[in-house]
Amino acid sequence: MAPLRRAFYARPTLEVAPDLLGKVLVHRSRAGVTSGIIVEVEAYIGESDPACHAAPGPTRRNAPMYGPPGHAYVYLNYGVHYLVNVVTEPVSSPAAILIRALEPVEGVPLMRRRRMRSRTVRHRKPLSAIPDFSLCSGPGNVTHAMGITLKDTGRDLLGDKLSIEDRGHRFGAISWSPRVGISVGTEHHWRCYASQHEAVSGRRR
Repeated sequence: MAPLRRAFYARPTLEVAPDLLGKVLVHRSRAGVTSGIIVEVEAYIGESDPACHAAPGPTRRNAPMYGPPGHAYVYLNYGVHYLVNVVTEPVSSPAAILIRALEPVEGVPLMRRRRMRSRTVRHRKPLSAIPDFSLCSGPGNVTHAMGITLKDTGRDLLGDKLSIEDRGHRFGAISWSPRVGISVGTEHHWRCYASQHEAVSGRRR
């Protein structure tokens, strides 16, 4: 299956966000292939958005956001979790979409092993205690399960290592809400998700 074309990402972010729902994020590594259907995303748009990493202007960390669309922007959140974003809009128009949750498709056993390694010893539970739909529920869990790290920031999503594909999945009902876990820019209803999907990580409307 071929990755989505560059033109898919080179559009207004709020048009790309709902179109990402149902697409499949794929990561190919030495450990194996993992993939999942995107069920929840959040948009961050430009230097005028106080919750966007581009708000301070260009930096070494947010450089991928200012580059061409269709690339990954990965960062370390609070020193704990890597979060993966999809860069949108033309060059020098910084914007990205955070992937918040997936429905696991390929590589579920590998996802389980990665998730267990990401836990502290005292909080470990039997592998069977994690339902499939919870393996990639939440943006930190997405990267843990998929094996995505800072090494993937700036990676071209049209390549063969990290990509997004259209495999024909569609959701009938889609909802919008304020973004999760931020204290500024809360007036924007820029979180988009598949209504009632069990893998959605945040509160449903």
